[in-house]
Amino acid sequence: MANPTVLTTQLPPTTAESRSDFSRLARRIADAGLLERRPLYYGLRLAAVALALAAGCAAFTVLGDSWWQLAVAAGLAVVFGQLGLAAHDLAHRQVFSGRRAAAVGGLITANALLGMSYGWWMTKHTRHHANPNHEDKDPDVSPALLVWSHRQARRARGLPAFIGRYQAALFFPLLTLEGFNLSVNSFLALRSPAMKRPLLEGSLLAAHFTVYFGAVFTLLPPGKAVAFIAVHQGLFGVYLGSVFAPNHKGMLMITEEERLDFLRRQVLTSRNVRGGPAVDLLMGGLNYQIEHHLFPSMPTPALRRAQRITEQYCAELGIPYHQTGLIASYREALRHLRSAGQPLRAAR
Repeated sequence: MANPTVLTTQLPPTTAESRSDFSRLARRIADAGLLERRPLYYGLRLAAVALALAAGCAAFTVLGDSWWQLAVAAGLAVVFGQLGLAAHDLAHRQVFSGRRAAAVGGLITANALLGMSYGWWMTKHTRHHANPNHEDKDPDVSPALLVWSHRQARRARGLPAFIGRYQAALFFPLLTLEGFNLSVNSFLALRSPAMKRPLLEGSLLAAHFTVYFGAVFTLLPPGKAVAFIAVHQGLFGVYLGSVFAPNHKGMLMITEEERLDFLRRQVLTSRNVRGGPAVDLLMGGLNYQIEHHLFPSMPTPALRRAQRITEQYCAELGIPYHQTGLIASYREALRHLRSAGQPLRAAR
């Protein structure tokens, strides 16, 4: 098992021969039938999430003016997290092979049900997949609020500089704002020239929040309504952030000076999380982050078997392959955040 602190300083050499390493792995994966669609799995999974959402809405309606609504808010936070994971799989065309079917499913799941722009998130996530943990090209490690390297810390000014000093301690509290952050950025993205369907996406977002706020403030008095939204959106942000945080945080950070082939770029910047079926369900298969980055369109049920093939193949090539437990992954991510903020604390 590789130590991520070692990975930041020791890079395997990339040669002309190494550029064909991924194609050999891809043949093994394809020969095992792991890239084939799993319509039954996704049919059952999406139906289960839809049923859970309907049950949550029914419970909200039946309970009415009651503080037990906060328990409903917590349950719906988990459902919204699962909707986010479903939108992720739709964006990667794990569910439907056709672009149009995937887009329709994504717009319904993300915009109409979740309140997040499918087009904005898909563009952002595609950039992340192309250059994971790249300090200048990966939007997930841009120093907008947190800093992810000593170089970013030394350049930080304003709010990132202030938060960066304490970011390890503030990380999970800040995740309570992630749902709000996704919604705000979704609306801001409607003005971007890169947005393909701004009118459609904007209409779906407006419909979502009209129904959401309308239902909450109609059935609940103002105090309970605000508490419901705070619990729901806060726990949704923590859940979603907790799923995505272990995947890359604390792993190799790349700059323009590093030149890595596709296989090594994806493996060295990603971390797998062990834990069995419960973790698979909680994280929607993203605990197999290495395999997901190597084969983004691979259906979730195939990732477990692909993990064994990929780990063995990396061992054959001498490529460090890192996986750990869920709690240990959070410790590694927080340790990295604390280390990245060190120049800011020292400067102060």
